[in-house]
Amino acid sequence: MSLPPSLDIPLDRLISVATDAARQAGAVLRESARTGFRIEHKQIINLVTDADHRAEQRIIDVIQDAFPTHPILAEERGLTEPSPSRYKWVIDPLDGTTNFAHGFPAYCVSIGVECEGLGIIGVVYDPTRDELFTAQLGHGAQLNGAPISVSSTNHLDQALLVTGFAYDIRETANNNLNHFARFALKVQGLRRTGTAALDLCY
Repeated sequence: MSLPPSLDIPLDRLISVATDAARQAGAVLRESARTGFRIEHKQIINLVTDADHRAEQRIIDVIQDAFPTHPILAEERGLTEPSPSRYKWVIDPLDGTTNFAHGFPAYCVSIGVECEGLGIIGVVYDPTRDELFTAQLGHGAQLNGAPISVSSTNHLDQALLVTGFAYDIRETANNNLNHFARFALKVQGLRRTGTAALDLCY
């Protein structure tokens, strides 16, 4: 897949700002995990904490300082003011809120940038392990600066799979449980980590 024509902001610049924002948000999450946080319920099993909101605001501040005309689609706040910019930032300040709320160290900060609707860079930061995943369209992915690639495993019985469940798992029959059970009998291992962005990185 090729880049949009006449990309006027270098990908490295976008990665740099996204990395700075993700690391700062990660620091907010680490501090909140240490000192405490408030929990609210968006739905019965869909949580949000004040750490989500603080981390989200930190990301927005970093992005707006660097690119004040770029719209931002945020997990908690939604879309900022519409803008004619070709670029849009998509952010999840705390992917894995339920894990975070229970003290289970599997959560991350996730930031992506689109240009004319095409995803061009992505950054995922795991503050519990200080692992930074980055990717640029057409240039592969890295973990802490070292290139990474997908698994070469090509047989299910030798594969470790990961999946997840939607927040309406109790209300809908289309909840993935039947697929989970069937795959569990076919693969070497099957995991449900509760943080989709990290799932994709691994």
